[in-house]
Amino acid sequence: MIPATHVDMTQSILSINAHQILVLESGPADGFPVMLLHHGLGSQHSWNEQLPALAAAGWRVIAYDRWGYGGSSPRPALSAPTFEEDIQDLHTLIEQLGLSLPALVGHSDGGTIALYYAARCPDRVSCLVTAAAHIYVEPKMGAGIQSLRSAFESDERFRKGLRHLHGEKTESVFWNWYNGWVKPDSLGWDIRPLLTGITCPALVLQGERDEHATPQHAMDIASAIRSAELWLVPGARHMLPQEAPLQFNWRMLDFLAQAVERESANVQ
Repeated sequence: MIPATHVDMTQSILSINAHQILVLESGPADGFPVMLLHHGLGSQHSWNEQLPALAAAGWRVIAYDRWGYGGSSPRPALSAPTFEEDIQDLHTLIEQLGLSLPALVGHSDGGTIALYYAARCPDRVSCLVTAAAHIYVEPKMGAGIQSLRSAFESDERFRKGLRHLHGEKTESVFWNWYNGWVKPDSLGWDIRPLLTGITCPALVLQGERDEHATPQHAMDIASAIRSAELWLVPGARHMLPQEAPLQFNWRMLDFLAQAVERESANVQ
């Protein structure tokens, strides 16, 4: 395990698809690119434990606040659970930054976006890591979503954490996310058939005690992808990258190194 030491990071604002996105980059400019996609109430800061570890290991790391989050432009609504605009933003960012076959690492909603993109553009992704991604709505998700609404409405510590990430956009971030997932037409959403289009190596992670999904959810993701590895992390919950960063980083770094090595060997 390479320790998470201090590394230089640069921020920039990019104009894409009629709005602005705050992008953070770190690691060597000629390193293999890894894009980090944050969870539904998160931001680029949600990857604070992963950014220095990846950069110190020699990867070129790109994290960004998705449209409507953190330092990016305000957003009127979130197209959860299909994330159509977010998928388009990811595609545009990959092209605008000139990234060739980046690795995608996504947590929760970010994992779902990564799965969508890898299925739609299999020739544009080298490998894929998802943590607690969603591919359909199961009963456990409803209880988890309502518990977060209760926390948002009554827990000042929870609200303070969101304000730290999103500032004046805190209300819109929460209610865009909440309204996107609870609308009636989200209940029948299921992208399992789409996942068969993913051809790159994939690592599927989920905490065994995830509050928003059963272990079967991760099993279904892994079984739908032909080149997937599954790791159900004992004792871990939904916020795996933040709550168990040593375990997460070790498995992520090992998988990325092996996947890219295999990709390089195939190219040669």
